[in-house]
Amino acid sequence: MADTLGEPRTGVALLDIARRLTGVTDITGALGAVAGDIAALIPFTHCDICLLDRPGWVVSHEVGIRTRWSRASGRIDHAPIRDLLLGQCEVMLTEDATQDPRYTFPGATCEPILNHKLRARVNVLMRVRGEIIGTLNLSHSTRGLYDAQTVALAQQIADVLSPWFHILHRSDRARRLPRSATGDEGLRRGALELTRALEAERQRVGMDLHDQTLADLSRLLREATGDRPLPRDVLASRLRQTIDDLRRIIDTAVPTLLELFGFAHAVRVHLERASGESGTQLEVDDLTDGVPDALDPTVRTALFHITQEAINNATRHAGASRISVTVEHPAPALLTITVRDDGCGIPAAPARQSGLMHMRTRARLISAGLDIEADHGTVVRVTLRTGP
Repeated sequence: MADTLGEPRTGVALLDIARRLTGVTDITGALGAVAGDIAALIPFTHCDICLLDRPGWVVSHEVGIRTRWSRASGRIDHAPIRDLLLGQCEVMLTEDATQDPRYTFPGATCEPILNHKLRARVNVLMRVRGEIIGTLNLSHSTRGLYDAQTVALAQQIADVLSPWFHILHRSDRARRLPRSATGDEGLRRGALELTRALEAERQRVGMDLHDQTLADLSRLLREATGDRPLPRDVLASRLRQTIDDLRRIIDTAVPTLLELFGFAHAVRVHLERASGESGTQLEVDDLTDGVPDALDPTVRTALFHITQEAINNATRHAGASRISVTVEHPAPALLTITVRDDGCGIPAAPARQSGLMHMRTRARLISAGLDIEADHGTVVRVTLRTGP
């Protein structure tokens, strides 16, 4: 089942999912809030999120059909998706789960699959900071409805949902335990910080869409419907530019280049896009032979976003004639990424500090160091320990 919405609309739909989760305080309410958005991307008869709970057990939350899966916690070894939960595979896809022994093995709690004829199924992992926290599971009564493109889209949805549901699940567990048993103030602070970072990211993307894409589309509408409409070729050119700008915003939130071509290539493409036609001298050097691409995907994405923000600051505010990005190993088990420009430097009291806050928050969440200093311009250096 191919995604029929198109890349720009899919990206906007994913951002809508994140927006709807803001302010939701319980898992059932969260899943209900985004069920319609998920169904618009991937039609389903049944949708559930299965989350790791106490050792050996899982809890499920569902929409579409009420089944025994959400009525009580269950054992991982009895779950139809045990192979995923145990890390034995990355994804499960089937044309007909009622006939698939991976889902209907002896002892499996597969009655909902059989009773409701949940034939087509796609199941993908949910991760936070590289750790499996559960799975997103979509089912449909139509045999063979889902395909490899569905898997990719389901994974994008799961990546958006994972941090929110991780926070809500931990909060729910904390409420179920006596206060003396939680002892997890550090986790509470980390979850709160992650929530703030996600909300700040959502607001940043919203501002980009409002200040750039919406403004461009409004201008094009005026020019297309005015007394002297633009020539067809000029209008087409400007629409293509607006689509490219929207794709850039989407890539910032969901960095597909990073997944397809690796860290250094994605950084180089972003640097070229951000600098535009300014004539700035650009340089990207990976002296580690691709070490960032061997990192946990969550850590690698956080490093990419930090690098993106440093590049954005250099291209938008520094007036630099040269910007370089260097990836290197200054010592064993240590990785550094340095973004250096020869611009005017960061003011002592910058008017907007959200970008700097994003970088610092992302660095803390992956236990990396972040240094920003003046040296004939600005140097931003993130340091990550990659081993003991």
